Amino acid sequence: MSRAALVVMAAGMGSRFKGGIKQLEPVGPNGEIIMDYSIYDAMEAGFDKVVFVIRRDLEKDFKEVIGNRIEKIVEVAYAYQEVEDIPEEYQKRFAGRTKPWGTGQAILCCKNVIDSPFLVINADDFYGKQAYAQAYAYLTGKADRPETEICMVGFVLKNTLSENGSVTRGLCQVGSDGMLEKIVETRNIEKFGDGALIRGKDGDVKVDPDCLVSMNMWGLQPGFCQILESGFGAFLEEVKAEDTKAEYLLPTIIGGLLEDDQVSVKVLGSSDKWFGVTYKEDRETVVASVNDLIDKGKYPKKLPGVGR
Repeated sequence: MSRAALVVMAAGMGSRFKGGIKQLEPVGPNGEIIMDYSIYDAMEAGFDKVVFVIRRDLEKDFKEVIGNRIEKIVEVAYAYQEVEDIPEEYQKRFAGRTKPWGTGQAILCCKNVIDSPFLVINADDFYGKQAYAQAYAYLTGKADRPETEICMVGFVLKNTLSENGSVTRGLCQVGSDGMLEKIVETRNIEKFGDGALIRGKDGDVKVDPDCLVSMNMWGLQPGFCQILESGFGAFLEEVKAEDTKAEYLLPTIIGGLLEDDQVSVKVLGSSDKWFGVTYKEDRETVVASVNDLIDKGKYPKKLPGVGR
């Protein structure tokens, strides 16, 4: 049984800009992609299994670019997220939908391949070493932790902003005990000088650039899939057939459970800079940042399992 697994949510690949699948764009000197660095950091921290959540139509390309070579250095499993993978009684209502149901469904798809505590990450996010080390310590630090005890790695807002446009972040309210009190998904956050603004129709609102935000890095127990499963039907019941964009999202799900006192969420803070390709133009920044970390000795010039 794997002590702790890494779940990489990659089913939404290619959805944000044209010209290729952004999660598979090289950012390292030997063709490394962001996922290579995530897996490297996770393995260094102690994670010994990787679960890729993908769409079946991307399976061939995904395995050729990363999956087949990662299998040579760590245990790999696949979970497949498909739009039609919903309870039978709802399939007719949503027969015309083409978009999968979001991050909550992505993790629910893992229920048959997860048998240990696991850390959830986005495929296109570079989180840094500190986040994985803290998450692994939490997930393996207590035997038989109940599924209602969750951890989340929080990042400093100013360390997650793009130079190329607005972003959506989960702004967190954290108690003095380090427990999450509330998470608010907030759109249109932009860098403004040394600070940050929330752009709004009725004017801009300043936001503390040093506040903690969620970047969808959650530490969960296998039993959490049962919580997701029981909530998915209730979610679908409320969605109208013509609503093609409704998503079953982890931050919203966990936020609701938190509000109802059904879960507790330990916030693990990271001071590392987060990198991501929200916009195509962000790739240049990510490449420069990776090269800088290599120059500082944080990463080898060539990662294990890379050689195309």
